[in-house]
Amino acid sequence: MGAPQHEDIDLVDVDPYDPGDGSIPVLRWKQAGYENLATRRQLRKMGLRPGGQPPAVRIECRRGRRIAYLYRIDLAKPKRPMTLAKELALDKAMAARQTCPLCGRRYHHCLPLKTLGSCLECHDGTPADPSNYVIAAAAHRLAA
Repeated sequence: MGAPQHEDIDLVDVDPYDPGDGSIPVLRWKQAGYENLATRRQLRKMGLRPGGQPPAVRIECRRGRRIAYLYRIDLAKPKRPMTLAKELALDKAMAARQTCPLCGRRYHHCLPLKTLGSCLECHDGTPADPSNYVIAAAAHRLAA
C-alpha cells in the first residue's frame, strides 16, 4: 500500500463561530453600514472586548477567503486591566523569544530561534548594533 493521494482527501473549512443554521448574516465587503458594529481590533482600540457575545455579522471578502466577525458595541464589556502578574508573565514570554540561548543577550526584537537557533551574531558572525539589544540593568536588592 502506498501513501494516500491528496486528490482523495476532501478538506472542509470549519468555522468555529458559525452555528451553521444561518443565524449570522453574511455580508460582502462594504455592503452595508456598520454604525453599531466593530471587529475585535476596533473594540480593543475603544477599550472594549466582546465579552462572550456571539458575532452579529460575518463579513466576507476575497470571495470568502478572508472573513471578519463584527460584534455589537453596545453589548461589549470593558477590557480587563493589566495586572502585575500578567505583565510579569508577558515579560517572561517575550524574554524567551528575545534572548539568544548562546550568548544570553536580550534584543528589542524577536529572534529567529526556530530557524537559526540563535541571534545573527552567534549564527554567522554578523555584528549586532548595541542599540538593538537590551543592556541589563543592575539587579535591585532589598535591604531587609
